[in-house]
Amino acid sequence: MQNIKFLILRFSSIGDIVLTTPVIRNLKAQVEGAEIHYLTKPQFSSILEDNPYVNKVHVLKDAFGDTVEELKYEHYDYIIDLHRNIRSARFKRRLKIISFSFEKLNWEKWLLVNFKKNKMPNVHIVDRYLDTLKVFDVKNDNKGLDYFIPVKDEVDIQTISEELKNGYVGVVVGAYHNTKKLTKNKLISICKKINKPIVLLGGPDNKEEGEEVKNAVKERIYNTCGSYNINQSASLVKQANVILSPDTGLMHIASAFKKKIVSVWGNTVPEFGMYPYLPHTDSEIMEIKDLNCRPCTKIGFKECPKKHFKCINDLDEDYIVNKISDLY
Repeated sequence: MQNIKFLILRFSSIGDIVLTTPVIRNLKAQVEGAEIHYLTKPQFSSILEDNPYVNKVHVLKDAFGDTVEELKYEHYDYIIDLHRNIRSARFKRRLKIISFSFEKLNWEKWLLVNFKKNKMPNVHIVDRYLDTLKVFDVKNDNKGLDYFIPVKDEVDIQTISEELKNGYVGVVVGAYHNTKKLTKNKLISICKKINKPIVLLGGPDNKEEGEEVKNAVKERIYNTCGSYNINQSASLVKQANVILSPDTGLMHIASAFKKKIVSVWGNTVPEFGMYPYLPHTDSEIMEIKDLNCRPCTKIGFKECPKKHFKCINDLDEDYIVNKISDLY
């Protein structure tokens, strides 16, 4: 049988790409002869490099036309658009291939942000992604998210400290937007109360803050922010006993490994449909539900528009710490 070639479009970011992995797996498993290619930004291609269900990863080139020419050469049968923005629309117009796009529900999100009227369906974004495959009779296998770490990126935890071989709490320091993450003072206070070894997780942008938290806490804490690439950070997530994370990419990677997750929510809300997908069943979401200014945006801000940042500052630290202790 001749292969059926699919091109999946999702350009960014870490968590969003991880959330598309059930589409990749189910399409590959349930459509006979499916050959799956994926187009994303260069900085995110490593997330997919060891995924056995992806035949080829393409990255956006500096010149739009160069990317188009590369894709035309592949002679795809279908496009699965899981980004649905102006850029993906341009690719679909130029490639002139039958395409299926997921519903972003921007109107419903706008109502929730601006009028606090929740018209969002009680459906996770993973299932909305999978809806694009209905025409191929693809169904959700309910196996959750995937993350495949290349052997070269597996981290021996004892190279950080012998203390960590018996377990640790992974604490995610950063998020792309400040209003989604714990403040530095909140992080310090929580970490001081956690009576277990801690590994701080994050990218280069979080390295300085991680050092400040580490220096303030002093004992049983290790800052890995900026010292490891995304696959290596995923390895650290995989080996943790518990993960404390805001609504960010490493939270979704933790879900892929069925980790026990304590997720903390600032300006965004789980109702947007991007809460941890099929993580360990003991995982818990922490949020201030009765705050009438949440959600203040569907993405995030540099600082709280109201200046009080109650969605994070009012989170019960002792409850978070006790939950981490219970899950450990």
